[in-house]
Amino acid sequence: MKVSLKYFTIKYLIMILLLVIAVWAGLFYAYILDEVHDNVDDGLRDRKIQIIKAVYLNPQLLKNHEFGFNEFKINPITAGEYKNRSRLYDKMYYMEYDDKDQPYRVLEADFIDQYKNRQRLVIRTSTVEEDELIYDLTTALIVLYILLVISIVGVNAYLLNKAMRPFYAILDKLKKYQFGIPFSQEKQEYPIKEFEELNIEIDEMIDRNELVFYQQKQFIENASHELQTPLAIVINKMDLLIQNEDLDKKNLNFLTEVKNDLRRMVGLNKSLLMLSKIENSQFNKTSGVDFNALISKLVQNYEDFIEFKKVDVNIIEQGHFEADFNQDLADILLSNLLKNAIKYNHEEGMLNIIIENNRITFQNSGSETPLDKSKIFNRFYKQGTDHSSTGLGLSIIKTIIRQYPGWDITYEFEDKMHYFILVKNKV
Repeated sequence: MKVSLKYFTIKYLIMILLLVIAVWAGLFYAYILDEVHDNVDDGLRDRKIQIIKAVYLNPQLLKNHEFGFNEFKINPITAGEYKNRSRLYDKMYYMEYDDKDQPYRVLEADFIDQYKNRQRLVIRTSTVEEDELIYDLTTALIVLYILLVISIVGVNAYLLNKAMRPFYAILDKLKKYQFGIPFSQEKQEYPIKEFEELNIEIDEMIDRNELVFYQQKQFIENASHELQTPLAIVINKMDLLIQNEDLDKKNLNFLTEVKNDLRRMVGLNKSLLMLSKIENSQFNKTSGVDFNALISKLVQNYEDFIEFKKVDVNIIEQGHFEADFNQDLADILLSNLLKNAIKYNHEEGMLNIIIENNRITFQNSGSETPLDKSKIFNRFYKQGTDHSSTGLGLSIIKTIIRQYPGWDITYEFEDKMHYFILVKNKV
């Protein structure tokens, strides 16, 4: 799933922060814990020195064989048990106050008393307070960890959102921009250098595109106009020649074929001009169009053509199809669909126009073989061997549909019937 740059950045920032702060918290915890242990151990070593000094001054302390108020004891040991180095370790001892075992830090040190006897000094100190300190420290670290992540992510999101506002403004401008449609180009200044440069480049690109668009539009219109005039003149002259009684049948047929080719060129020129205008968004004004009423009107307009082909046309209204559409494009769209369904129908064929709320289906008889779905809407694709066709009718339909997001037209073939299905608000 695609995500915006802001959330993409925040996602990876959170992942990195979680890792970095977790490592930092672990190292900090280990360091503090080591300092606490060092502090306790240093205290035990200092007490060892003080107690051994006291033993030399007061031999009665050698009889202190159990832990008392001063939390130390001295027991005689053999020569084999004697060790030169002190030992530090943790051990659980029973505490009467809590009626349960509690953790202690213990130091063992062997020494030789004033009587040349070997003695073992054991000193202990409770680490209950140390454990509470570690617990409090751990809790504080976790809270700090969470608050740091939330704060950094929140500040970063705020700053990113503020920094990206110019980008979204530029993006919104590009979304609203259409070729040939004037839009406000008020000079905008952005505090971020890169966005300022991007905005300037986009404005310059739009100006260049508008110039090319205008030149192309003018060329197409001029070329079409210049072609229409000589073609019309040639067709008129062909009519005059055909009316000449001195022509034999062979020359008459030849001139008729040339005239038909010229008419096809006129139709092709008009279709190409229409395609160009549609693709250049020259039909951008929209209004509410009643497709039900428009279809009824077109069927009446093509009544002669329908009677000539002897096609049975039925308008089946199962809903009301209305949409915000360009009136001219709606007329062209439905006209092409209707003409296509009649022209390529066989005599005494059938055409059903089924109108629903979000769909219009043109169902017609005709060729008993399906058309090529992958090519049917391509330019200059022809159905069968009809040389009078320009091959642009269905292409114009597809081009019109592309101008409206959510619309689509599809072709289906079922039970020897051809279906052209127009859908709006496609999900």
